[in-house]
Amino acid sequence: MTRKVRIAPSILSADLTGLGDAIRVLNRSGADFVHLDVMDGNFVPNITFGPAFARELKAVSEIPFDTHLMITHPKQYAQQFVEAGSDWLTFHIESGDEPRETIRHIRDLGAKVGMALNPCNPFSGIEPYLPELDMVVIMTVNPGFGGQKCMTEHFAKITEARTAVDRSGLGTEIEVDGGINEHNVADAVRAGATVIVAGSAVFRGKRGPEGEIAALRKAAGI
Repeated sequence: MTRKVRIAPSILSADLTGLGDAIRVLNRSGADFVHLDVMDGNFVPNITFGPAFARELKAVSEIPFDTHLMITHPKQYAQQFVEAGSDWLTFHIESGDEPRETIRHIRDLGAKVGMALNPCNPFSGIEPYLPELDMVVIMTVNPGFGGQKCMTEHFAKITEARTAVDRSGLGTEIEVDGGINEHNVADAVRAGATVIVAGSAVFRGKRGPEGEIAALRKAAGI
């Protein structure tokens, strides 16, 4: 079975003094999503973007926003991020909010809903929620900072997720997030990933974002 695989560059790795220009580059680069990493300094040891910031970036984007809430109590902020233009909204199962209530809330707001899993936790924690999710996010770094090396041993969780999704006949996307580059992307796709988050690989490579996205696609065979 051939699956559509999409690229979601993480804007956190772009030059922060020119994020509007970075979005404009992604508009013409063949990117499928803009991946927005939201961190609160509580759930993870870093602070990044808020809803007002997302709204400003969305104003210049021609492609959907895949917003990753690495925050405590994401349900409290979901409406603000959807109103700011988030098309997909992912929260962590470890975030402290009741998962099904949070899933329903995000869906009621009109966004697609994803659930992410930290590297230290097993896929079995997410599996009961699969029928209610549009996307599962397998973290292959500990969330909080860009530029980390991919822990490829967690690709096994991608395979677990793919097996569970296919067994249930679901269309759930499987996103891999953390240290993905042209050297490991093919393994992630073979494991069953359908959305590839790439930050440093896209924005800090020598070929520029357009060239790096093309290289990722070629390496992944997509």
